[in-house]
Amino acid sequence: MNRLDTETRVNIVSALVEGVGINATSRMTGVSNNTVLKLLRDLGEACDKYHNAYVRNLKTRRVQADEIWSFVYAKAKNVPEEMQGKFGIGDVWTWTAIDADSKLLISYLVGLRDAGYAFHFMQDVASRLTNRVQLTTDGHRAYLDAVENTFGIDIDYAQLVKIYGTEQLTSETRYSPPKCLGARPTAITGNPDEEHISTSYVERSNLTLRLMNRRFTRLTLGFSKKIQNHVHALALYTFHYNFCKLHKTLRCTPAMAAGVSGKVWELSDMIELL
Repeated sequence: MNRLDTETRVNIVSALVEGVGINATSRMTGVSNNTVLKLLRDLGEACDKYHNAYVRNLKTRRVQADEIWSFVYAKAKNVPEEMQGKFGIGDVWTWTAIDADSKLLISYLVGLRDAGYAFHFMQDVASRLTNRVQLTTDGHRAYLDAVENTFGIDIDYAQLVKIYGTEQLTSETRYSPPKCLGARPTAITGNPDEEHISTSYVERSNLTLRLMNRRFTRLTLGFSKKIQNHVHALALYTFHYNFCKLHKTLRCTPAMAAGVSGKVWELSDMIELL
């Protein structure tokens, strides 16, 4: 990988952040799979370090948090008996938090969908904020203790509990979620503004994550085979989303809107992080 010129590295990263799989990226750029994975690992680690160092001291007013499902190595039902219970094999959840105004991805965490990971996730979110915020999550019970233990009463927190139908799945609806019949906003702590009790932005952000990252695309062979590659790909995507990609509504990058960056980063700038 050290022998690659900047142009080749840019071409590889450009393919990866546009949702191209490892094998296809290798064919398009004329480099081996191992070289693509090594660049993904090295640049993913660099992007994660930059995010942790500079996405801090945010003057955010409204935060939305959610979780997105994926799997690594194999789906839970297909995991070999000797590998069951091992982290990074089977179901994996990615916790994400977004600034509802700047659309900045504030924090992300790959893990399980349990109380322990909820607590660590909220701790990371809180460490990046400078003021009291309004937080909205879905109705996942793990958030309740995590938010209380992290913020105490110094937050305006609400949950948006969605109510789904119970219709039977057919061949036409097998891969579609149940019909949402409504949503019930519930204030938990403080005095959240009911008008802004919403998870729309973070759910749309997670849809973009699934569309633009091959490892999250359903019903393909592009899923992650190793948890480390999964985490590195997420770090690469998050950095590109925050610092490089122009948001059509904002007309700038989320990092610029949040005051974290003063320019639109090019892919060559990302490569220089190495």
